[in-house]
Amino acid sequence: MRRMQRIATEDQAASWGHWGHQPNKYMTWDQHSNRLVPVYTFGIMLDQLRAEGSAYRDPTRLKKIYGKVPKGTLDPSALYFDQTDIYRLQQAAIDAGYTNIILIIFDGMDWQTTRAASLYKQNRYESGRGTGLSFQDDRRVETDYGLICTSPKSAILKFDTNAQTVLDWAGEPTGGYDPSRGGEAPWQEQSKRKYLLGEDREQPHTVTDSAASATSMMSGYKTYNAAINVLVDGRQVVPIGRSLQAEDGFKVGLVTSVPVTHATPACAYANNVTRKDYQDIGRDLIGLPSSAHRNTPLQGVDVLLGGGWGEKKGTDTAQGDNFVPGNPYLHEEDIRRVDIQNGGKYVVAQRTPGKAGKSLLMASAMKAIDEDHRLLGFFGTKGGHLPFQTADGKYNPTIDNKDAKEEYTPADIAENPTLAEMTRAALLVLEQAVDGFWLLVEAGDVDWANHANNVDNAIGSVFSGDEAFRVVMDWVDENDAWAYTAVIVTADHGHYLVIEDADRFVEAGKQAEMGQKQQTPVPEVITP
Repeated sequence: MRRMQRIATEDQAASWGHWGHQPNKYMTWDQHSNRLVPVYTFGIMLDQLRAEGSAYRDPTRLKKIYGKVPKGTLDPSALYFDQTDIYRLQQAAIDAGYTNIILIIFDGMDWQTTRAASLYKQNRYESGRGTGLSFQDDRRVETDYGLICTSPKSAILKFDTNAQTVLDWAGEPTGGYDPSRGGEAPWQEQSKRKYLLGEDREQPHTVTDSAASATSMMSGYKTYNAAINVLVDGRQVVPIGRSLQAEDGFKVGLVTSVPVTHATPACAYANNVTRKDYQDIGRDLIGLPSSAHRNTPLQGVDVLLGGGWGEKKGTDTAQGDNFVPGNPYLHEEDIRRVDIQNGGKYVVAQRTPGKAGKSLLMASAMKAIDEDHRLLGFFGTKGGHLPFQTADGKYNPTIDNKDAKEEYTPADIAENPTLAEMTRAALLVLEQAVDGFWLLVEAGDVDWANHANNVDNAIGSVFSGDEAFRVVMDWVDENDAWAYTAVIVTADHGHYLVIEDADRFVEAGKQAEMGQKQQTPVPEVITP
């Protein structure tokens, strides 16, 4: 797979697939798309949503979601749900007595990216749920599958980061989904059209970003791109995890393979008019005064594990006047303030030279458990993320649309825990909760791989997230907790990988498997 990616990038053409709507060019699109994305559930079914019927069949419900009935969006035969239904599904679980809610988001993992990873594991399918990955195949508990629409209410609006106000909402939503252009299902799309890219002149429905989509899933409202639980009129809304913490005594945990204050984990707890105000978002996450909560800080999450460590920045106008030079994601002084060593609430584990990341994190988790503290884990390599896993299970990315390929030292690998290891540590702390917990696990590197037009990294990141999923499922089994645990797996949006020759992915997977068995280099798959 690595060599397929390298040769396609060098030649800017590949018979097996491409990024974008032009088959003769390998890379023409590196942004999000309006593709319908999958949702998989475990321990809870989609029956209630199906009984209600898709909101896209009902003009009254569509108007409530978008503010109007978007052009081309009403579909009497729609079977797909809306992204706000992910919030409603979680709330339904709580109403039914569930006390453990685990939301696993593969950022940017559309049906096509999932299929690429499954094909590499030599599982062929042309439609539906598919097979080959753990979250496709796991049947230890009742499970369900559906599709969701991700379009936001509006494109990005003007805002004042310092004042935390939205400035230019004109009352005209721009989101929507036209199945005649986008398809009733991902396997029915017209991949040569530009509609799903938001560039159809007749029907330019806005494509979501990760902030608007996560707000939909966490708080149940569609909003503008870049908003962290802030609506188009400037009102703050409370995400479900924070509500459960405040009202029902739940513990809240956030785990991600990318910076801890990026859009998806941010929307699990914080408020901000812009996703780029990372330091203030971080203050919300760890219970310090922020630009959005100046006088009454939020409680802070109970577990925060992810990337961002080691990054430095001197200025950042996007973060407002209160930006402090230093780490742009979670400032060193803020970490110091919340550390139990300084009277704070968190056992802090940071990447440390010469220390194994897994061991360091687990020791900190046990300390947090033994002494009844919270847990903060801050890791990463250059760029703020965990090392990117490739399809072969290694950490050896090849070239893509970025200026330089990612390269890691042995220390980068050893000193960082994996997403699965962070997930295990989070569960150990959260299982101490008396009243229940809400946990977000984000495989954020799927999105980074797709933005880079790197299919090798994309497949590897799906496998990495799939391993974290197995940790979650095993934990529920070990604790005999299926009677009160709901696990939801989904994506926040799609990208635009188009697979033209599925056999090439299957053959690449076969050759990789053969090479691993023989412990010899994998033969090159040559692009004609």
